[in-house]
Amino acid sequence: MLALERSLLRGFLSAAESLEWKQGEVAAAESGLLLQLIFDGKYEAIFSNSAIQNVFTAPSVTEENIDGYLEKQILAYLDCSAEVDNVERQRLMFLLGVGSLQLFVQSNWTGPPVQLKLQDFLPPALLQKFCEPKMLHAAILKMLVLDGESVYTLTSHPILLLIARIILVNSRHKLASLQTLSWWTLRYVNIHQQLLEERSSELFTLAQTCIKQVTEAETLFTGGESWHLEVQFHLECAYTLLYYYEYKKAKQCFNTAKDITKLQINLTGALGKRTRFQEKYVAQLILDVQRTDEFLLPHSELSPAPTPLENLTMNYDLNDDTVLNEIKLADADQYQVPDLCAEELAVILGICIDFQKNNPIHKLTEEELLAFTSCLLSQPKFWAIQTSALLLRTKLEKGSTRRMERAMKQTQALADQFQDANTSVSERMKIFYCCQVPPHWAIQRQLASLLFELGCTSSALQIFEELEMWEDAVICYERAGQHGKAEEILRRELEKKETPGLYCLLGDVLKDHQYYDKAWELSGHRSARAQRSKGLLHLRNREFRECVECFERSVQINPMQLGVWFSLGCAYIALEGYEGAAKAFQRCVTLEPDNAEAWNNLSTAYIRLKQKIKAFRTLQEALKCNYEHWQIWENYLLTSTDIGEFSEAIKAYHRLMDLREKYKDTQVLAILVRAVVDGMADRTGEVASGLKGKLQELLGRVTSRVTNDGDIWRLYARLYGNGQNDSGEDIEKSLQCLTKAHKCEIQSSDWEKDVSSFKEVVKGAIEIAHVTIKCSKNKSNHQEALQILSSARLNLRGLSSKAKQLFVDVTSNEVHSEIADEVTTMDNMIAKLQELSNQLRNQC
Repeated sequence: MLALERSLLRGFLSAAESLEWKQGEVAAAESGLLLQLIFDGKYEAIFSNSAIQNVFTAPSVTEENIDGYLEKQILAYLDCSAEVDNVERQRLMFLLGVGSLQLFVQSNWTGPPVQLKLQDFLPPALLQKFCEPKMLHAAILKMLVLDGESVYTLTSHPILLLIARIILVNSRHKLASLQTLSWWTLRYVNIHQQLLEERSSELFTLAQTCIKQVTEAETLFTGGESWHLEVQFHLECAYTLLYYYEYKKAKQCFNTAKDITKLQINLTGALGKRTRFQEKYVAQLILDVQRTDEFLLPHSELSPAPTPLENLTMNYDLNDDTVLNEIKLADADQYQVPDLCAEELAVILGICIDFQKNNPIHKLTEEELLAFTSCLLSQPKFWAIQTSALLLRTKLEKGSTRRMERAMKQTQALADQFQDANTSVSERMKIFYCCQVPPHWAIQRQLASLLFELGCTSSALQIFEELEMWEDAVICYERAGQHGKAEEILRRELEKKETPGLYCLLGDVLKDHQYYDKAWELSGHRSARAQRSKGLLHLRNREFRECVECFERSVQINPMQLGVWFSLGCAYIALEGYEGAAKAFQRCVTLEPDNAEAWNNLSTAYIRLKQKIKAFRTLQEALKCNYEHWQIWENYLLTSTDIGEFSEAIKAYHRLMDLREKYKDTQVLAILVRAVVDGMADRTGEVASGLKGKLQELLGRVTSRVTNDGDIWRLYARLYGNGQNDSGEDIEKSLQCLTKAHKCEIQSSDWEKDVSSFKEVVKGAIEIAHVTIKCSKNKSNHQEALQILSSARLNLRGLSSKAKQLFVDVTSNEVHSEIADEVTTMDNMIAKLQELSNQLRNQC
């Protein structure tokens, strides 16, 4: 049975497997008929099968809820001790779950539309209490709500997903004989999540369990023929993890899939022409795909056969009078992409999506992604890959005036293909779960957004209203300035049926809390959206306490709301509730480890909680996520200095100067200089004196940018010993720094009028004189020595004269007593400098 389960995961039987299966016992059993229907893509026929219809039929219907009734019937069938053996019953229910999931995917993702009716397989007694089909539809959708997140209202045939959930999730404990159950459950998780408004914590936990169980199932991937499935599993895991913010784990899965296929995928430059009138070949960005050592993967018969070109979505040409449809390379043979199989194409698409998620929105990123799409579209073989690549290309091209028309036509074609019955569903399902194709309404939504951007507002609104995407319709009206129309459309829909979602939107439009409260009551206190929106309105009004209460209720219902955790943390910081802020931002970085702002804010909370070591480590994580954010670097500088990580502080200061040319923080520099000069121990116990060279380099860079700060020049002088060292070089460097500091001080205004400021300047001048004397003694050139002595003497003389002019008692004609000592010291120093100068002249 494991071989058949593997084939079921792939979606087809190879010729050898088909022959072997027909001779086996499963083919003759009831489950064999179901399996054949799934392989043929005839999923609807499963519900016409008599064995399946018997499962759903009960002599009397006592259960009121559809989900309760279905679960009771399925569990009763699995527990039944009739003539059909237990393993066969498990197989039948498992295939019903798989077939339901596949039919649900056909109904909402691949098309063509499904004609299945509930009365064809459910007892009338169960359906009779729903007087209208819409009521039944709404009741089933409500059963699929998880973590307070609503399901898209126009989801087609939601009963199929409900059946898949009951079998693959609720009845898992009864299906022990099936080895691929966890994998199919992972596929169900991926499909169900795409229907929900926000990420579901319940589904994420289930996905993690499934991934663990499949990874540990040793028998599933044994043998050389299993590499196809291994690649598919890693790609499916990667997309699931990527959706739940697990970027690093997703990247590992994508890379593992790439390593199995032994593909080398690199963006590179090649000479080529991009326009019709280009005469010379210039460098063009392309994707170079090669197999390692021309390695050919074994068991090619286990890879899906390509779909005929006429059954794939048409790839429209550019038809521009200037730009070529594709780059014309000078040496096309050198960069010829090998003939790739389904799994290899899916790996390239996966690497492309991972690249998109991990890079900023930028023109260069767009060009790099277009290189990926060009490569994928050069080998049109599979519906899912073709659709994904075309969708990505239209998103990238919509901003280009020369490509906008093609983007429009292409999106329309992608939206229309759902109704096309020419391509069989089994062809569309090939490699489907490895490509993350969006549901058909998401493609129509993209079309409407494109129309709106082009100014076709009424056409966009028509699509949004047909899709019942009221939020998008409201945004359309708001941007068009028709605020009254937005309210009118919501009230019209509320008259038809009151839903929590519509009340939330009305609250958004009118900015009124009462509508969020109505939504909250209507949902039976289960709408995470209602509390989220109410909290955001409180946040805008700076009502932080009320805002915190709403956000707390929202994340209690659904803990996977990254934006809400972030806003909750900000509200807590505003209230100075730093423990709550730390918890909120901790959840943010758990959900999205690459969120630099959340890491930075978490460090702020830790600093306020006096947990500075934690803050330091948190900021290191923030910088890994965003190396260009100067505020994060500034926080890192201050925290490093605070905890004694002096080496990291110097590194941070350098980075800040890279980002902000004239950055300065005199206080930090003063601490660093003191630590180095006094030989203070850093956080690890190492003496900071060893950083003297690095700090001298930093201060040299700082003073080359900030030349007018006397305090920084004094710190620089102190680092060189303030002229107290025995080293002649250090004394001379100290003299230069002190002189520059003195010049900065006398250039500032009002220092002459204030006695205390004047005394500080005098003190600096006397210090310069002392260092000058020491420096002159080390000079071998008497002329140079005379020059520096004269400079110091003239400086002191000027200050002495100023003091006698500004601070003289008019009655006694003597200098004020508070500055008399400084004047006397200056006069004595002038005499001493004069004497030294005379001695040097005599020696000349």
